[in-house]
Amino acid sequence: MNLPLHRLPAAWTPAGTVLHGRVVLVTGAYGGLGSAVARAAARAGATVVMTGKRKRQLEQLYDAMIAEGLPEPVIHPLDMESATPREYEALADGLQRDLGRLDGIVHAAASFAGLTPIAMHKPDAWLRALHVNVSAPFALTQACLPLLTAAPDSAAVFVLDNPELVRRAHWGAYGVSKAALERFVAILHEEHDSDTFRVHALLPGPMRTTLRRTAYFGEDTLQQPLPNATADAAVYLLSAEAAVARGAVLDLRVA
Repeated sequence: MNLPLHRLPAAWTPAGTVLHGRVVLVTGAYGGLGSAVARAAARAGATVVMTGKRKRQLEQLYDAMIAEGLPEPVIHPLDMESATPREYEALADGLQRDLGRLDGIVHAAASFAGLTPIAMHKPDAWLRALHVNVSAPFALTQACLPLLTAAPDSAAVFVLDNPELVRRAHWGAYGVSKAALERFVAILHEEHDSDTFRVHALLPGPMRTTLRRTAYFGEDTLQQPLPNATADAAVYLLSAEAAVARGAVLDLRVA
């Protein structure tokens, strides 16, 4: 890993107003990490815009958040696998028109088809992983940059994976994509290291998610913690308090 590492401040917990007045976009919002981030950002006071390709699952998350007494989120279905540049631009235009701002993006969407040797890796699955995990975050972030750079303080959070694991055999396109995403974070940070828009990488520890269950099919995933602590860390990165961690990887692995 080439980016500098940063640790979450000791005993940091998100206050209910730390994201007050902010608009936060979460991709892959109905996934394990995405739904946890959506809830955590809403609890911290943000208006959360939830994207994903399955409208019904977004609606179910919406209903659950309302039932939990959280601020009303916004649904914007978006298929990261097939969306065109014009669709990303339309999303940004809609945010400007309906909400007037964007203060953060958490790129929680991911494509992972399982551990596969390169010789057996299906080309379609390879291209899908590279697109969803690298090209789509680029296209969405680029479309939203005018809004993000206009905000008084904004952040994009890109989720990485343990480089000591995903560089090994059988991690295929997913491993390659996470390495590419780290380089993208570094370049984007260099281009915005002195303005109000911050770039962050987030490196979770093991979590109880579908991706983890797919990768470690022999493991009892229920023994892993829920993504809640990682979601709280994403809230930290979205907040002004994370200015000291810009351009770095917030490493949540056990030291």
